[in-house]
Amino acid sequence: MTGKERREQLLEIGRTLFAERGLDGTSVEEIASAAGVSKPVVYEHFGGKEGLYAVVVDREFEKLLALVTEALNSAIHYRSKLEKAALALLEYIEESPDGFRILVRDSHGGTGTGSYASLLSEIAGEVEHILAQEFDRHEYDDRFSPMYAQMLVGMVALTGQWWLDVRKPKREEVAAHVVNLAWNGLSGLEPRPSLDPRRRRKELERMGKRAEKAAAKAEKAEEKAAARAEKAEEKAAAKAERAERKGRRDDFPGAAPTTG
Repeated sequence: MTGKERREQLLEIGRTLFAERGLDGTSVEEIASAAGVSKPVVYEHFGGKEGLYAVVVDREFEKLLALVTEALNSAIHYRSKLEKAALALLEYIEESPDGFRILVRDSHGGTGTGSYASLLSEIAGEVEHILAQEFDRHEYDDRFSPMYAQMLVGMVALTGQWWLDVRKPKREEVAAHVVNLAWNGLSGLEPRPSLDPRRRRKELERMGKRAEKAAAKAEKAEEKAAARAEKAEEKAAAKAERAERKGRRDDFPGAAPTTG
């Protein structure tokens, strides 16, 4: 095995052990034993487990950052950008669960820049730039774009951490629901969110027809209620008129009853 191949082997083994036990729970002895080498080999390549851990974390950091950044830049429409970014994170989690587990652990002093917090900060910077452009286009106050960027990134990141263990529903469905909340807000949630624009259009058409039926039903109900109220008013008026006539007869017993 060449030196490069040995280095890659140690990185893969370290990645697995760090994901399972963390930096503090993993020893150089365990790494060397799993690789079938002596401890000095590990020290020779990385200077110790901290050096190995730092390289593993930085690799995962760069991999995930590149995936999300590419997703944000690969779409034109802003909803598509959000969809692709959420899906990129979930795909990374599904395909590299060990890497994601390492990233979300508390940062260690030997990891350099590759911590989950700094990763989210980098992604938020990309999102902030996109939001600032959108805010300007709609004449919103772009001073708030950093705050909105943190909100969006935080929502997706926390959902990813939750999904890491539950893995249900499927990643496309999770991404659709995340975007549903981020894009529509609580007051405008789509009952059946989807990443497929055609399915969304059909769902919107279905919702529109339901809204029309509901509006027509409400209008009929209002008309019936108005008719009942009018009939009740007529009855009340007729009753009041009869009572008035009776009162006049009582006041003037000899008076002939009026007709008409």
